Parts: sequence; structure tokens; C-alpha cells
Amino acid sequence: MVKQSRGDRIFDIINLLLLGSVLIIVLYPLVFVAVASISDPAAVVNGEVWLIPKDITFAGYEKVFSNKEILRGYMNTIIYTVVGTIVNIIMTILAAYPLSRKDLRGRNLITAMFVFTMFFSGGLIPTYLIVKQLGMVNTMWALIIPNAVAIWNIIIMRTFFQQSIPIEVQESAQIDGCSNIKILFKIVLPLSLPVLAVMTLFYSVTHWNSFFNALIYLTEREKYPLQLILREILIQSNMQDMIQTSEESLAKSVMEAESIKYAVVIIANLPVLMLYPFLQRYFVKGMVIGAIKG
Repeated sequence: MVKQSRGDRIFDIINLLLLGSVLIIVLYPLVFVAVASISDPAAVVNGEVWLIPKDITFAGYEKVFSNKEILRGYMNTIIYTVVGTIVNIIMTILAAYPLSRKDLRGRNLITAMFVFTMFFSGGLIPTYLIVKQLGMVNTMWALIIPNAVAIWNIIIMRTFFQQSIPIEVQESAQIDGCSNIKILFKIVLPLSLPVLAVMTLFYSVTHWNSFFNALIYLTEREKYPLQLILREILIQSNMQDMIQTSEESLAKSVMEAESIKYAVVIIANLPVLMLYPFLQRYFVKGMVIGAIKG
């Protein structure tokens, strides 16, 4: 082992302190919400809860899981996320692979046209009119088709294909009689698990956290995603179905509302937190290689 100098040790200590501080700043809100969701609401409101639960109770979770709107929104969000991510991945691959091939004529012009849409768009009203004319208002497809592909993700995946998949391998397969479709499915995609994992994470998190498009295009509450229900709970304090104000005191109802808010936040973010560890080993590699300019 190489002996570190005094300056290197000081540098490492400062780095550890800075990274530790950032970790605490980022992680503490999540820890606090998790702790507050199972603590006595009165203790949370009075500022008695910091890192350790006090008077553990699961009343908030019981109220949430007994509410049919939240469960229906949860199921809707799962469907929107799964279907939307599949559509996103397919569209991104179909756009990125041809643009990564040097034998595609006009690929630079096509890329420039794609990049142009990153800076200039039609805006909300023209987009809504198009969605309405296509008959997608108040349907699942209004949340998926307008955002079927992200240009930045196409660029990342295209660059990954160019930098990580040797062109010689593709040319040799073509000489052996493979078509472009076979090259894509038999050679390119099996070697592209890192960038596919990154794209899956990006798209799925976007769909899971999205509520604005649902707010614009959906009119029936039965089709609302979880985030829209969560918005009503956290911002509009729409909890009449979960709190029986006629039978309980106003103070207790306020306490229950606080408990429900924290429980809903944890339930809404749990699937994303569970997904990330499975994709973590691909995440850094996919981002670093995919970000290299080609």
C-alpha cells in the first residue's frame, strides 16, 4: 500500500465530512417521515419526534389501506408505470439504434431535429388539442403517448451503443447474414443491460411521480393515479373519507390527518425505493458510459 501524505489524509477527512453532511441532509427527511408515520401524531406535531419513534402506532397506515380511492390510485399508477415504461423503452431503442449506425444517411440531421424539440415545443394548449383530437382525453394513453420518448434518453442510449458495442461485431454478424433486427436483438441489446437499467429507472420514476398530465387529461376519479390522490391529501387536505369528524373531536381529527399524510408519503415512495437496489449495479456504469460524447 502507498503511504498517504499528511495533505492526502486531511483531504480524505474533509471529503468524508462533506459527503457525510450531504448524506445526512438528503437522508434525514426520508427517515423523519418514516419515523413520523408510525409515531403518535401528537408527539410529531409537538416536535418531540426526531429519529426515534414515540408511542408507535399504525393508525395512519390502517386509515390509508382502508381507503378505496388510495388503493385504486395505487393500482392505476402501477398500470400506468409498467405500460408507460415498456412503451418508453421500446421507442427509445427504436430511435437510438438507427442513430448509432454510421451507415444511416442523414442521421446527423435527424439528431439535430430531435435536439431542436428539447428547446422548443408547441406548449400545453396545442398539446392538449392534439390529444383531444386523437380521442385520448380521459384515457390511459393520454398519460403515455405524449411522453412516449425523451430526447435526452435517446442521446444517452445512442452514445452507449456507439461507445460500448464494437462496430466490428455488428459488421461480422451482418456478413454472416444477420438482419438489422437480429443484430439489435441478438447482439446489441444483450450487451446493453447497464443503459437499459438506467432508462428503466428514469422512465419508471417519471411515470410513478407524474401527476400534472393526469390533472389535465383525466376527468374520472376512478382513473386518477396515486400521485393525484396524494396531491389532494397533502395540498387540499381532502381526507373526509378517512376521518370521521362527526364522531371524533376536531383535535383528534387533525392528529389523524397528520398521521395519514406521513403514511401516504411512505407508501407512495416505497416501490421506487425497492426498485433502485436491483438496478444500482448498472446505474453508474450506464450513466458514465452513456454520457460520453460520440
